[in-house]
Amino acid sequence: MLIRRHALALPALALLTRPALAAWPERPIRVVVPYAAGGNIDVVSRLLAPALTERLGQPVVVDNRPGAGGSLGAEQVARAAADGYTLLAGSNGPITVNPLVQARLPYDPLRDLVPIALVNAVPLVLIAGGANPPATLAAAVAESRAKPGGFTVGTPGAGSTAHLALELFNNASGAALMHVPYRGGGAVVPDLIAGNIRAMFVELSTALPLHKEGKGRILAVASRARVPQLPEVPTFTEAGVKDFTAASYCGLLAPRGTPGAVLSGVRDAVAAATADAAIRVKLEGMGSEVASGAEQTPDGFLAFLRRQAEDARRAADIAGLKPE
Repeated sequence: MLIRRHALALPALALLTRPALAAWPERPIRVVVPYAAGGNIDVVSRLLAPALTERLGQPVVVDNRPGAGGSLGAEQVARAAADGYTLLAGSNGPITVNPLVQARLPYDPLRDLVPIALVNAVPLVLIAGGANPPATLAAAVAESRAKPGGFTVGTPGAGSTAHLALELFNNASGAALMHVPYRGGGAVVPDLIAGNIRAMFVELSTALPLHKEGKGRILAVASRARVPQLPEVPTFTEAGVKDFTAASYCGLLAPRGTPGAVLSGVRDAVAAATADAAIRVKLEGMGSEVASGAEQTPDGFLAFLRRQAEDARRAADIAGLKPE
């Protein structure tokens, strides 16, 4: 008889616990941006937040938590309760790059976090500056070979996404671009315009106004197809460097253990938001490739992140980067 009572109690317990999950979300959801306000990830997150709020029925609030190249904010999310109320706007730094360059990283991106959906990716470009920039990518490669150490390319620093792209490009093309690491990206653009460096790898969103204002020349775009904003500029593949792609991405992740129903709810809201014409226009205006299809599912986003990690590890090996 005691066993019978327990058996009857189990369905009752299930009924008691089920509404708690079904009620999600019943309070505001925090999206941690692991960078200061104003950067690409922050802009994308703030563009997305009102649309997610509308679809989820609770306020979605952006919370900037900069520090340690994005690792500080990512760690906070990795250690947060897996209840669907704390999400990470993840990107190259805290997810792909930092495990390769930061010793004793206090979290494992793909063990402690679970991917939900990719939002967008902004392709990198190689943009040349100064008074006499090369006319084509082939001319830049030829110049770098003819003047070893002379074709200088600025990046925000050793181990940055731009630096890793440079190393992969040199390896794939046989170019001899000379890496010039800066402490952050703020001084790179002025030095490019002034001709203090020959070129830079940078997101299309940053390079586009320079190109249009005649302050630099975009030689190639590291995307799979030409971008609508620059139909006259070839991809790296078209310019002779086969299958070369590189991008800064943004996607949502949650603490490991977050219920599948919550992940599905966020994923569906992201897919609906990025399908909205007004949001797509704004994302594409930033030079974004807006994610769709499999990349906006947990499994598809995970596969994307694994490819990114593999490319980053290969670039780090080429450059001889070690965690510090």
